[in-house]
Amino acid sequence: MTDRDQAPWSHAYAKSEPIIPCIEISPSHIWKRCTMMGHGMAAEALQSTKQDKVIYRFHAPTHLLVAYEKVERCAGETFVEGLPPSTLHNLARKMTFVPAGHKYHECHEPRTNSDLMHFYFDPATLSMHSKSAFADIPLTPRLLFEDSALWLTVAKLKSLVESEASGDQIYFEALGRLLVCELIRNIRGTPSIQSQVRGGLAAWQQRALTTYIDQHISERIPLTNLAHLVDLSLYHFCRAFKQTFGKPPHRYQTKCRIEQAKVLLAKPAVSVTQVGLTVGFGSPTEFARVFRKSTGLTPSAFHRSCAVVTSSSLARSSVLRWPKNGVRSTKSCQPTSG
Repeated sequence: MTDRDQAPWSHAYAKSEPIIPCIEISPSHIWKRCTMMGHGMAAEALQSTKQDKVIYRFHAPTHLLVAYEKVERCAGETFVEGLPPSTLHNLARKMTFVPAGHKYHECHEPRTNSDLMHFYFDPATLSMHSKSAFADIPLTPRLLFEDSALWLTVAKLKSLVESEASGDQIYFEALGRLLVCELIRNIRGTPSIQSQVRGGLAAWQQRALTTYIDQHISERIPLTNLAHLVDLSLYHFCRAFKQTFGKPPHRYQTKCRIEQAKVLLAKPAVSVTQVGLTVGFGSPTEFARVFRKSTGLTPSAFHRSCAVVTSSSLARSSVLRWPKNGVRSTKSCQPTSG
């Protein structure tokens, strides 16, 4: 049987071609890696088998999204060209986006074994599928950010890549395109669309609450006001809110303040102190403490980095050459040899 006679997306744990380009990881022998490739995109799931110090490096004409399922380090840093490095210790459920042509490196002295995902996207293919989405926004780097809608798609892709029973390339590529759309929405600052959780808030209640919180972002909103807004008792409101949004109302509002602060800090002529007051923090010290806890960066460092990214990203234009037939599908899952 020739290669052409085989099913083009059959699942195989046999050795196959590695993803190219891919992140350089040292040491390489401590990882179990599952990979899957399709039309202009590739993904790999990685699980470490030892708690050795690890160094990651990447610089290629490919977009990269790193998703940290379970990564906690006692020391180390994460760096993407154009942004200040972050030394945040717990990276669980955070993501880092590296646009094509940007340098990325990361080092960990892990506290536990690590579990993460790498997604690679061909800029040409993404532009073809999402011309309208890419037309009016620069793809700027994002460092250790959170997005619940994007993470849901990451989790589905991770399950597919790691599954021994599934080799569904059509589903893989559909999820990959959805991941791109969710990423673009995040870069644009478009609010996530939350589905109703059993026992949680209804869609109209979610819309009412998110709209109200956005409109009163700088105020201290009493819980009774929010509960009354959706016609629930205070007890049932707090329970349903946390079940729907994954965090209590106060923490959710804090997250919204940080996201709004990021948008304001991205503007060139802005006062960092004024941004903190605008989004509801009582003092520059409080703003800096909460912002750094959430992002790993101070507001001033984030503001400076945005100016660098805006000027440098416009000068970048590079395209990864994928196979001429537009489809490359392999899937493997095996420990990497040293």
